[in-house]
Amino acid sequence: MNHPSQTLKFNYHAILAIYKFEMARFRRTLWQSLVTPVITTSLYFVVFGAAIGSRMGNIDGVHYGSFIVPGLIMLSLFTESVSNASFGIHMPRFTGTIFEVLSAPVSAFEIVLAYVGAAATKSILLGLIILATANLFVPIHIAHPFWMVGFLLLVASTFSLFGFAVGIWAKGFEQLQFVPMLILTPLTFLGGVFYSIDMLPGAWRTFSLFNPIVYVISGFRWSFYDTADVGVGLSLAATLFFFLLCLGLVWLIFRTGYRLKS
Repeated sequence: MNHPSQTLKFNYHAILAIYKFEMARFRRTLWQSLVTPVITTSLYFVVFGAAIGSRMGNIDGVHYGSFIVPGLIMLSLFTESVSNASFGIHMPRFTGTIFEVLSAPVSAFEIVLAYVGAAATKSILLGLIILATANLFVPIHIAHPFWMVGFLLLVASTFSLFGFAVGIWAKGFEQLQFVPMLILTPLTFLGGVFYSIDMLPGAWRTFSLFNPIVYVISGFRWSFYDTADVGVGLSLAATLFFFLLCLGLVWLIFRTGYRLKS
């Protein structure tokens, strides 16, 4: 029987090796991974924050240009977390090198920790850069910085786990693009990035409450302006539930060997 201290040992060298490899790939594709999303988001600020925002009143006492900042950060965070994590695990499957990782003395938890940790790091870095960029266009006030960082870490980890599962599920690069483009992006735009769901008619507002993205964006926006479409406790609970759901999905994949052993 193993001593408890032995069961808690991690292969830190393996985790760090995979993590460094993924971060090196990130540096090699810096323009695609970092600069392009920042430029795209900056255009949102110019069009919606300056052009449209100047013709709109405040929302919940917040200038429109500032109001959309948390939503735009989340939009980039969702997309990049899923994209980075899915591509990171799909490439070893595509090239066949995943079998070398699986046959190495590395546990499933350590593999997930390395890949998801790298994807979350990239997304958080992008989110912070977009936050700094937004400050050049509109005034930003962070009412709860601790909760802002907490939501940022939790959401990046959650969607990186989701992206990891997508990368294993996808049979080709077309399917890798399917989830972010045709499912995640529409849900995000319908989740209150550019508006408060309180502005919607009653029936549509009720319908929006079934969109999980609403709770994530609402909680993150609360950390900035102390205002939210749904209670912050409910937002945190919903985000934690989604995190545990994605964690359970990844655990099930390794437990069954789904598309990993063939």
